[in-house]
Amino acid sequence: MGFVPVILIIIFFLALTALVRSVRIVNQYEKGLVMRFGKYQRTVGSGINILVPFVESILAVDMRERVLNVDPQDVITKDNVAVIVDAVVYYKVIDPVKAEFEIQNFAYAATTLAQTNMRNIVGELALDETLISRDIINNNLRSVLDEATNPWGVKITRVEVQKIQPPKDIEDAMSKQMKAEREKRAEILTAEGYKTSQILRAEGDKESAILKSEGQAQAVERVAEAAEKFLTPRALELRKIEMLEKTLQNNTKYIIPSGSNLINILDLEGTGIINK
Repeated sequence: MGFVPVILIIIFFLALTALVRSVRIVNQYEKGLVMRFGKYQRTVGSGINILVPFVESILAVDMRERVLNVDPQDVITKDNVAVIVDAVVYYKVIDPVKAEFEIQNFAYAATTLAQTNMRNIVGELALDETLISRDIINNNLRSVLDEATNPWGVKITRVEVQKIQPPKDIEDAMSKQMKAEREKRAEILTAEGYKTSQILRAEGDKESAILKSEGQAQAVERVAEAAEKFLTPRALELRKIEMLEKTLQNNTKYIIPSGSNLINILDLEGTGIINK
């Protein structure tokens, strides 16, 4: 083999190597930082990117949202109660250049910030407030961390406090208090149910008595109507007979002028008693 073919072969391999090194693929969830002799030049998107071989290189920065665990730590509340608090922090890179060059170890820095600010925020609240104010703690902690990490090109999207654990004796006391409150509510509900049933029963008895008295009144009214309809004529006849007996007692005779109203009142016409 001559000298020229060897040179051609070397040139071919160098060209092939240069071509391979000049082609870089950036994934869809990444941004590429093009570096030239260790200095940042430009940012490229996902897909195939052509670089200057042996001169330029590329750094891939993950742009997906990530989660960071904040280990449990002891925190003293405003009323001097030691509680154990932990949290998770969700974040994503919004500026890959700052995220790559402005902070060396973002995970460690963000964890330290989260722990410090958790102590500050929880330390301003009493125990009862910390147990019912998780949303407030989450929002305050997210706001503080987001402001602190903004120069690093990172956005804190969400912070979730997972556990706020008071001492065992306080937990037992709280458990007993909750049990007592549940029993109290149950007794109140039972008493209210009994009260409602008694009220409904009394109203039912009242309506029943009203209906019964109305029925009796209607019955009396019907009896009165029947008496007025059927008994009154007979009573009048009986009264007339009694007056007639008194009039004719001891065969006493009375002279009553013809056409007198007394004849009509006693209804003596046609009895044969009156002699015209």
